[in-house]
Amino acid sequence: MKNVKQNSNSTAQQVSRRTIVGASAVGGLALGVGAGGLITKALAQKVLADATTAGEVSAWVVIAPDDQVTIRIARSEMGQGTLTGLAQMVAEELECDWTKVKAEYPTPGQNLARNRVWGDMSTGGSRGIRGSQDYVRQGGAAARGMLLQAAATLWGVPVDELKAENSTVTHAKSGKSTTYGKLVGEASKLPVPDLKTVKLKDPSAWKLIGKAGVKRLDTADKLNGKQVYAIDLKLPDMLTATIMDAPVFGNKLKSYDEAKVKAMPGVKGVYKVGDTAVAVVAETFWQAKKGLDALSPVWDETANNKVSTASIAELLKAGLTSNEGIFTGNKAGDADAAIATSAKKISATYDSPYWNHVTMEPMNCTAKWTADKCEVWVATQNGDASLAATAEASGLPPSKCEVYKVHLGGGFGRRGFQDYTTKAVLLAKQLPGIPVKTIWTREEDMRQGRFRPVSQCKLDAGLDAQGNITGFKMRISGPSILTAVAPSRLNKDGSDPAAYQGLNADGPEGQFGYDIADRSIEYAMRNLHIPVGFWRGVNNNQNAVYLECFMDELAKEAGQEPLAFRRKMMAKYPKHLGILNAVAEKIGWETTKPADGVFRGIAQHMGYGSYVAAAAEVSVSDRGKLKVHRLVMGTDCGYAVNPDQIEAQVQGSVAYGLGASLYQKITIKDGRVVEENFDTYESMRLEDFPKIETVLKPSGGFWGGVGEPTICVAAPAVLNAIFAATGKPVRSLPIRDVKLRA
Repeated sequence: MKNVKQNSNSTAQQVSRRTIVGASAVGGLALGVGAGGLITKALAQKVLADATTAGEVSAWVVIAPDDQVTIRIARSEMGQGTLTGLAQMVAEELECDWTKVKAEYPTPGQNLARNRVWGDMSTGGSRGIRGSQDYVRQGGAAARGMLLQAAATLWGVPVDELKAENSTVTHAKSGKSTTYGKLVGEASKLPVPDLKTVKLKDPSAWKLIGKAGVKRLDTADKLNGKQVYAIDLKLPDMLTATIMDAPVFGNKLKSYDEAKVKAMPGVKGVYKVGDTAVAVVAETFWQAKKGLDALSPVWDETANNKVSTASIAELLKAGLTSNEGIFTGNKAGDADAAIATSAKKISATYDSPYWNHVTMEPMNCTAKWTADKCEVWVATQNGDASLAATAEASGLPPSKCEVYKVHLGGGFGRRGFQDYTTKAVLLAKQLPGIPVKTIWTREEDMRQGRFRPVSQCKLDAGLDAQGNITGFKMRISGPSILTAVAPSRLNKDGSDPAAYQGLNADGPEGQFGYDIADRSIEYAMRNLHIPVGFWRGVNNNQNAVYLECFMDELAKEAGQEPLAFRRKMMAKYPKHLGILNAVAEKIGWETTKPADGVFRGIAQHMGYGSYVAAAAEVSVSDRGKLKVHRLVMGTDCGYAVNPDQIEAQVQGSVAYGLGASLYQKITIKDGRVVEENFDTYESMRLEDFPKIETVLKPSGGFWGGVGEPTICVAAPAVLNAIFAATGKPVRSLPIRDVKLRA
């Protein structure tokens, strides 16, 4: 079988039908790597029976005669390094030459044809590596075993006398040596080992995993301009469109001035998309945009037009004291009674706004529809969901649809949603046989976001005479993400488990981290017409701010130093405490004093399988100007696959999360988003960026996420440092709207 090449100028990929394990047309060895490991023989036969000749691709690791290794990975690359990290893990077990490794995407259509051999193609929730690490390593180990057995047969020696290293097999006793590329012909004839017999390396023997200096596979193309993002895509005879949907979510399109626009230069037509949107198709994006600007669309009005930021705030505020629509998550003892009998009672209310994803590359998708086939080229965080959306919008069965994944120019959760895919297909369906690239303007991208939920939080606690917490109560009021996008994932009582992220007593997705006998964490679900969605760090972001900033308020009321106050409640949580102590030591919390006028803050959290902490140094001028000087960011993710990538992820999380906390908010007026571009929705600038020091402390024994956890502690560490500097807690975001000095 020829190696699969994805050619974006071709509407089909030509590959031949092949055996599950066999020599390719050029002598390559291919091994399946799927969510359940290597494909079983029975499944392999079913896959081949179901597959079509055109477009056939397996989930293979391919070794070519020149020792080139191609690893096909289902997860999406959006700058976080997933392709490199997963390829490292395969290469580690395969014992291949890293300089000859490359990665490719399988397509969602191929995944469907192969009976979903790759399993989940979604990339989010910091699951790219931690959700794939076992089966990709097994695939590499199985391949290595087959190559060793081929050499043993060739030389007539016991397989346990052979050594595989750097794409070479050697036999020390005879001095014989050969390369993987020369063994693939014989190795491909061998049966695939039972995964139960595949032995993985002990972490102490890793050569690639966990080592610094392993180069990413995608850097060169990004630097030399070869990397093609979805917005760059060019196909023969392609037209370009831009679109505008109802600025007030839920309203329907009434009218637009089609006659005026159709006569404009380059415009090919004006098309209604569903009941709510209209698009202009032209030869170029600029022509389409000019046409859209002149279209003057009008939408109907509904009750949603009366919604504003102020009315939303009142609804959420009512949820803090209401007895209706309340769910309880982390609960132990009787928090109310414990607080009522405490020597001192403390209360605080915090709030956090809607946040947008503002990916550098706005939403876009290219689609080509015919009566027999619908093809889509898209940057997506969920290939399977893109295929499902394509099938539904095209009116064709999934088997007659295909999605070609392209690297993402930013995701952060936004490209897990498929509204932009659906609209592109609905539009292309009206121009049969013509590829149409639909590009959203920045304004449309901002208006049509899937926003990080707005919320308010009321916290109450009691302290005894010694300054110990006797009771703790927390109620969050806000919209539910899962109700809107994945209702099947709601708890049996209808509550949203995402609302409690980072606040659970136990569980893989978050732990409270503090030993408080009488506690209650509640959620007031208050859904609105503004669509909400997963945003980097999701609910952990605001939950960590609420919890960790209130901890500093309690420490002050108790007359205790914030780090010591936390430590006495964390003995039962050694991993939380370990990473907290690590950042405290790095910043010199107990050993050095910061410069005059500089104050420190600290925070810890657990989410996405990892334990994180941060310590900040800030100053606040007499006029209230904030300067974040330094951030020490700590991560215990169990196993660290690529330390350099982790450091980059941490730095990126500071830019993204702290930038949002400093400057960003989405406000609503007359039912629609007010902030439509970067002039009103600011991002963090280089001059604002602090010195960042990364503390990586992988304790082993588990696989935690990296892309999202540290984003959750940067903001509360900074907010606590502001509290130390001014004596006033910051309870509302963004910080730019808060008067830090009287």
